[in-house]
Amino acid sequence: MSEDILINVTPQETRVAIIEQCIVQELHIERNTSLGLVGNIYRGRVCRVLPGMQSAFVEIGLQRAAFLHVADVLECANSDKDKEKTIQEVLHEGQPIMVQVIKEPIGTKGARLTTQISIAGRFLVYLPQQQHIGVSQRIEDEAEREFLKERLLKLLPENRQGGYIIRTMSETATDDELLADVDYLNKVWSNIQAASHGAADRSLVFQDLSLPMRVLRDVVNEDTDRVLVDSRETYQKLLEFGQHYAIGAVKKLEHYQGERPLFDMYHVEQEIERAMSRKVEMKSGGYLIFDQTEALTTVDVNTGGFVNGRSLADTIFKTNLEASQCIARQLRLRNLGGIIIIDFIDMDEDEHRVAVLDELKRALAKDRARTGISGFSALGLVEMTRKRTRESLAHILCEPCPACQGRGEIKTAQTICYEILRELLRHARQFTARELRVLASPKVIDLLLDEESQSLANLSDFIGKPVSLQAETQYPQENFDIILM
Repeated sequence: MSEDILINVTPQETRVAIIEQCIVQELHIERNTSLGLVGNIYRGRVCRVLPGMQSAFVEIGLQRAAFLHVADVLECANSDKDKEKTIQEVLHEGQPIMVQVIKEPIGTKGARLTTQISIAGRFLVYLPQQQHIGVSQRIEDEAEREFLKERLLKLLPENRQGGYIIRTMSETATDDELLADVDYLNKVWSNIQAASHGAADRSLVFQDLSLPMRVLRDVVNEDTDRVLVDSRETYQKLLEFGQHYAIGAVKKLEHYQGERPLFDMYHVEQEIERAMSRKVEMKSGGYLIFDQTEALTTVDVNTGGFVNGRSLADTIFKTNLEASQCIARQLRLRNLGGIIIIDFIDMDEDEHRVAVLDELKRALAKDRARTGISGFSALGLVEMTRKRTRESLAHILCEPCPACQGRGEIKTAQTICYEILRELLRHARQFTARELRVLASPKVIDLLLDEESQSLANLSDFIGKPVSLQAETQYPQENFDIILM
């Protein structure tokens, strides 16, 4: 399936949209104030070892200490099964250590690290500390996997240092391109080693490529028709990079010079706005509801206005089939990860369930992130996972609402009135004052002057003190203050 890649560059941020069949499928954003960390290599210092969790916290110069699990420590991962090493056997507090970021800081969690360094090229991933030759899991044919392994081994010298993972794009690469990739990766590793020797603790040793260059290296393939870039400077940098490391991508690069903004031309801005909404309309009239929490994401499927099926079962089946494709696209577009629970409309026929599950798997096969589906549960829910390495689109572009603190709803004005009445009584008993003044939002004050005026008068008589009201237009509905006069 052909695709176009749009790269929009401004002084503040770079945005990349991947378009398939005129529909936005993925969106990547990198801001100058918070560049991506995945792939970066640091000289860190162990600040705490936790034997109970078999993990450690490592300071690498970021706001929060990063997390290192025992499974990601090279010495522990390579130990014999009979003599598996524990985290406290290989790490101690104050120890300097070279680590690589494998997951961005998400929410309140710090970055996740590994000591198993890997350096990505266009066709290969270099593993300088290992001798293993592996093949991407996306290449499923066993004969093809063996062929690629043997082909690479023939190209590599017998005294090679380090191992490699063969990426999917290497299937169409020439021998010269593979050797050029090997040479590039060896040079990068040599530079990293040289930089690490003189580096101070908690400092950056190697920074991965910028977002546009990563796109050229990792995303552009034989299905890509064009890569449109709206910045001349970035276009020139990509041309130079491509001529050295991604020669096949150079002919697909185009400098966009149209009058209309690039993202407006392809309706990307509209898609970004839709991706911020809980509700996603489907063409048939059905709709999806997305709710994202820290632990998981839930997706609810509804028929809405779709009534064109031959029967109720047929209507439900067609809605669920369309929802499968829409959900897979929205997961990519919103970059939702972790545990995902999908509540399809209940289906009575087993073959309908199987067909919907197969459609979801087919749609997810295009996803670059690793996904896993466990099928329908006893409650009729589909449970799945999607690898999360960076913040979701909503977390990058949005922040919790200051009025509701992210709950998605606020207390009613009547609820606030009753809270104020209780607080007035508490203040009257606790403090000595001549008068009590209430500062609150206009809607709450209006309610206290109208429907709740009798309640306020009764309370004033009970405490024996006058109560005055003052509307504050800047106050959110839930906020109020009581002033002692």
